[in-house]
Amino acid sequence: MSILHSIRTNISKPHKAGYPFLCISALISFIGYRIHARIGHLIGLIGSLFFGFCWYFFRNPKRIIPHKNDILISPADGTVSAINYIPPPVDLGLGDKPVWRISIFLSIFNVHLQRIPVAGKITARSYIKGKFFNASLDKASEHNERNAICITLPDGKKVVVVQIAGLIARRIVCNADINQQFNMGDIYGLIRFGSRVDLYLPDGCQPCIEVGQTMIGGETIVAKL
Repeated sequence: MSILHSIRTNISKPHKAGYPFLCISALISFIGYRIHARIGHLIGLIGSLFFGFCWYFFRNPKRIIPHKNDILISPADGTVSAINYIPPPVDLGLGDKPVWRISIFLSIFNVHLQRIPVAGKITARSYIKGKFFNASLDKASEHNERNAICITLPDGKKVVVVQIAGLIARRIVCNADINQQFNMGDIYGLIRFGSRVDLYLPDGCQPCIEVGQTMIGGETIVAKL
């Protein structure tokens, strides 16, 4: 059963953000195989391999969202690379009082969709152009290209999620706009192709995970409110 579940997860339907890449690779593969020469078959093979990679990279596996009011769930798949007690991003105007920050590193093999960690309204958003250091490095939070959103809960508490571009990633997609309401687990963006996501917990909230732990976006509970 676990093997079948693993196969089903890895061949799940891709997210719509991957459709342009799938169409391009399929077209390249079709044209290549139509060329009756060795170079044509090579082009077709390359197109087919790229099609398979894009399907895998943009996969959107089904997740079981907890839907509880007193928890925060992981906004991304990946591995917890750091847990720090620092002020939230200055670009969002949330002051300089330290809160817990959980950094999740996404390798090229992880699902790259980002999810809303708790139900609330988007009250701030900031996009900062920057460099493309290895996303696993701590300095990536301050120097890499990134997009931050602030989610305000019904009780006024604030949660921040930051999408950070990595060494290879050059494109951050965020579909969360100010005043937009989200439910816990809703998909709101993605990063291509290897990156990092930082989650800043509300003031007084303690993380219940450890460095090195594997996160499942939309399912793993990272803290209790």
